Amino acid sequence: MNAFQYVWRSPWVRALVFLVAFYVLWRFIGQIRTVLIDFGVAFLIAYLANPLLNWLERGRVRRGLGVFFVVLIFAGLLSLAGLLLATVSGQLVTLIQKLPEQIGSLGDVLDRVTSWLSDRGVPGLTNSREQLITAAQDYVQNFGKNIVPILQNALSSTGTLLNSLVSIGGVVGQVLLILLMSIYLMIDYSRVNAAMLSVFPRPWQPRVLEFTDLVGTAVGGYVRGQLLIASFIGVFVWLGLTIVGIPSAAAIGFLAGAFNIVPYLGPIIGATPAILLALTLPGAWLKIVAVIVVFVAANQIEGNFLSPYILSRTTDLHPITVLVAILIGASLLGFAGALLAVPLVALGKLMLQRYYYPSRVYTDGP
Repeated sequence: MNAFQYVWRSPWVRALVFLVAFYVLWRFIGQIRTVLIDFGVAFLIAYLANPLLNWLERGRVRRGLGVFFVVLIFAGLLSLAGLLLATVSGQLVTLIQKLPEQIGSLGDVLDRVTSWLSDRGVPGLTNSREQLITAAQDYVQNFGKNIVPILQNALSSTGTLLNSLVSIGGVVGQVLLILLMSIYLMIDYSRVNAAMLSVFPRPWQPRVLEFTDLVGTAVGGYVRGQLLIASFIGVFVWLGLTIVGIPSAAAIGFLAGAFNIVPYLGPIIGATPAILLALTLPGAWLKIVAVIVVFVAANQIEGNFLSPYILSRTTDLHPITVLVAILIGASLLGFAGALLAVPLVALGKLMLQRYYYPSRVYTDGP
């Protein structure tokens, strides 16, 4: 027995070595986290596109041509998203600048409300109309001073958003990098999976395959289901706001659908610009009520019909579990945490059902 084997027999030495190795690995991952995130997004795109590519291959369409179709769809969606966001942002800039004038129309409504309350003996309403209008105008002016420059810079040719887009390592460069990696992953999806599986020792590989099946059920099924639900929300809001007569209905529908990938967030994000735009139209209050009806209807259809039907086979999570998971994820990692919280909780539930509940620790106790 040499000196190394003798020293390695000590559990304290092994623990120290493993701790140092874990620390070095953690620091290394921290240095390349952007690359890992980009690869993860590219792999997710390839994973979501793989069923479509397999279906095209069964229809005798070569995989390379199928990948080309997927890239065209992806580029079209990005272009549409940019156009719709620019449209709704431009209209919101104009709206916020004119909003203090719109606040004056509250006077008639406040007159009727204060008169109704005064007739019923509510005291202290003598100057409430003027105070409320002044406070609302001051709030809107301060809000406009903060948000309008941001939107104008985002839309102008010299704005910070455009500068970041054209700079090296900016958003465009990162998107192109992700797209390039996803193309290679889509073309050689099976070979990449086999290569990643071969990294693990052979005795572990069946368990790794079993775990990846769970990930596919929880994460893949959830993402595909949410994309389908988000598409419905976007189309429903677009048609509903078009009937109501709200400008930029398509752009607002896109916002509602895109942010609905995080459950419950889409209606909140989409309703805000819709209500603001409704304030500029004739019969503003009736329009606002109609807008609220559209978003409430979309939320109810999603929560009571679509989500239970589409997601029940993959996640089957109670709404309160979903909400708590989103809040915890958002508090830990912001928007990314809110986006990842539900599929991770769904994966945890499937792991409990697969490994913990059938185990002796659960049935017989520790």
